[in-house]
Amino acid sequence: MIGHVDINSAYVSFERIVNPRLENRPCVVLSNNDGMVVASSKEAKAIGLDLGKPWFELRPHAKRLDLTALSSNYELYQDCSNRVMDVLSRFTPDLSIYSIDEAFFEVSPRIAKDPEAMAALGRDIKDTLRRLIGVPVCVGIAPTRTLAKLSNKTAKKIAAFDGVCVWPATRPKWRHALMSRLPVSEVWGIASRLERRLAGIGITTIADLAAADPVLIRKAFNVVVMRTALELRGMPAIAAEEDRTGKKDQLIVSRSFSEKVTTRDGMRQALSIYAQQASTRLMKHQQVAKILTAFAGISHYTEQIRYPSQMVRLPFPTADPVELTRAAHRLLPQIEEGVKWARAGVMLTDLKPAAVIQPLELFRHAHEDAGIATIIDQVQKKAGREVLGLGWGGMRPGPSWQMHRGMLSKRATTHWDELIVARA
Repeated sequence: MIGHVDINSAYVSFERIVNPRLENRPCVVLSNNDGMVVASSKEAKAIGLDLGKPWFELRPHAKRLDLTALSSNYELYQDCSNRVMDVLSRFTPDLSIYSIDEAFFEVSPRIAKDPEAMAALGRDIKDTLRRLIGVPVCVGIAPTRTLAKLSNKTAKKIAAFDGVCVWPATRPKWRHALMSRLPVSEVWGIASRLERRLAGIGITTIADLAAADPVLIRKAFNVVVMRTALELRGMPAIAAEEDRTGKKDQLIVSRSFSEKVTTRDGMRQALSIYAQQASTRLMKHQQVAKILTAFAGISHYTEQIRYPSQMVRLPFPTADPVELTRAAHRLLPQIEEGVKWARAGVMLTDLKPAAVIQPLELFRHAHEDAGIATIIDQVQKKAGREVLGLGWGGMRPGPSWQMHRGMLSKRATTHWDELIVARA
């Protein structure tokens, strides 16, 4: 049996830990540069404030709606997530962290034999996380990961489950009726494009996919969809992913500027920072890249059309920040002074595991073995991203276009000068 734990409205729940005044009030968390809603409380959803709503449209109505909006506080969210996962690890030796707000775990064989024991385990996890961390969660337990995700969603949407759904403990007729009503897009991993393709062969509900011939599904789509169909039947077919964040095909580091960049040196600094961030991610996932594409663009709301890009084939697959930064700078001749550039980024493709790529000594640079990317990452984690960078990426003062977070809450668990003070 596989368990799945998901934090309800995670970003909002994390904010409520450090600011209890937000409880039972409509609250939303905004995307980078305070652009649009990326998380909303159930109170905000109840008045129609769903994900994707632009903040500039909501701002004039915030006071009337008693709405609190907050900038994304990534430092707080990651630290709170780490605390949640630490508590979860007490319940199982086999915890698989899937994202910042959810994780899978294996239920011990002894407990898996008894539906009541599984339900008790789910309630214990839910109550413990609420008591020790302060976050509400839902728990789903089922024979496969896909069904565990579906169970969790069921526990969240149907109040009778009180946040815990043990799939085998429900009646077979009820399960079939539920799966016959739910669209196939409710299944983990089925996006809108795939949903349309499945509809083309008559598969529109979860029950349709579960009943489909796996061999025909594989021929019409791929082995991943076939495994999903098998999992819906209760047959484990998707292995635990210890590190799903490693990119198989590409890695992109890009962000809109809070203030337009109008100089080539400003763009040089942006590309340097993004290339070094890409290097850090590659090193973290033990990957190397053969192709780097640097790009920039102006606002979509102007009549001008300027979206320059430059693809660079690296001499050999690498994750070295020096080489990646040099490659990103190849875009600079296309950057016109005076143009109001709204965004830039780098994309790495043709990724391979670093362990299988060992270039000859003749083609290696001395600085590659120095672990520069790892050193920079370690220093930034301890002292902040602004204290150290490579080349133009470390120039001071820092870039004026950095992410705007005008409604940022306190980073109350990671910064000494922002710790919460409790008064009797």
